[in-house]
Amino acid sequence: MDEITSSPAPDETPRRDRSTRSAALWATLVAVPVTAAVAGFTFAKFSPDEPAATPSASPTAVRPQSTAPVEMPAPALAERPATVCRALMSQLPASVRDLNQRPVTAGAEQNAAYGDPALTVACGGIPPLKVCPAPAATSTDQPTDGCLPATGDVWRVNGVCWHPVEEADGAVLTTVDREVPVRVRLPKAYEQPLQWVAPISDTIVATVPSAKTAPSGCSS
Repeated sequence: MDEITSSPAPDETPRRDRSTRSAALWATLVAVPVTAAVAGFTFAKFSPDEPAATPSASPTAVRPQSTAPVEMPAPALAERPATVCRALMSQLPASVRDLNQRPVTAGAEQNAAYGDPALTVACGGIPPLKVCPAPAATSTDQPTDGCLPATGDVWRVNGVCWHPVEEADGAVLTTVDREVPVRVRLPKAYEQPLQWVAPISDTIVATVPSAKTAPSGCSS
């Protein structure tokens, strides 16, 4: 007996094609936000564990900047700090965000300056802030007698622990987890001081060894 094969109705194939295309379109529309959500989760998961003040992208506006040398003191350094500071200065970036590096009046092997008004970087010649004994740690969060309470105000930026102090004309940030202290002074014109020390932190990590002790907040 001959096998009889039924043929599809004339309009069946076009209908199936339309249904297939419609299903694919819906699948694509659903997949796009799901993919975006997964990508966002992955970025957050693998981002460095840094404070909310982690530096953002450099501003696009170009500041007018002087190229005149910036006046800075250059205290005498012992051999070891001098060697470490020379390594730091030789590796500092040519600019910090939109601030170009400027010459200094003294101690180019231990001092650097950027922009106008000048953001300055001083290495060595700074008494290190040691961690205070336990009883003093509960009394205040500010340095006392040259020591910093274990619970003092410290912030990690790109692997470096900074202690910030607000002054009338700006802010001063000092490293508290490095063998040789590094101090950055920022004029009041530069808001959110922690955002400005990211590229400096990167160079410090590469050139200045860690100290043997640091405030407990530096390990978080």
